[in-house]
Amino acid sequence: MPGIPGLAERWGKSVLHCPYCHGYEFSGQRLGVLHASPKSIQQAMLVSEWGPTTLYLNGGPEPDDESQAGLRKRGVAIEPAMVKALHGDGSRLSSIELADGRLSATDALYVGPRTRLNSEIPQQLGCELDDAPSGPIIRTDAEKMTTVPGVYAAGDVTRGAHTVTFAAADGVMAGLAVHRSLI
Repeated sequence: MPGIPGLAERWGKSVLHCPYCHGYEFSGQRLGVLHASPKSIQQAMLVSEWGPTTLYLNGGPEPDDESQAGLRKRGVAIEPAMVKALHGDGSRLSSIELADGRLSATDALYVGPRTRLNSEIPQQLGCELDDAPSGPIIRTDAEKMTTVPGVYAAGDVTRGAHTVTFAAADGVMAGLAVHRSLI
């Protein structure tokens, strides 16, 4: 995660990673998206469905013309300044402090940071990895077998979308495939 003061203590409460997991709770409120990867622009467009949205570029590059047009069409404001800190009572976000001292009123901030694998076991076994927009993932086939015969992987480590529902479904698929492989 970006090392912005006030961000970590609000993670999972008012600083969020997924509009599908947390969109309803903040519907109609002042929303922000912190530019953390190329998918941040798409995230800002999605989040704008739930309320007035600002894309905080945090010193990152301006979106290309096509992306800017899409953001404008959805009413997304673009703030180019660096983000200095997040403020609010406890885990509640109320404003974002910009490097020039301005405060931007915001109730929820979405951040899609790049993820990393927490173990080197897949590489040690020889599994091939792919680079997804959210970070590295283990390459698998439709039945969740990796590029190493007999080695299966499931869940967040195999897809760019990080949700419990996908992880559970992948686990079921991998379990069925492992069982079939043993017969």
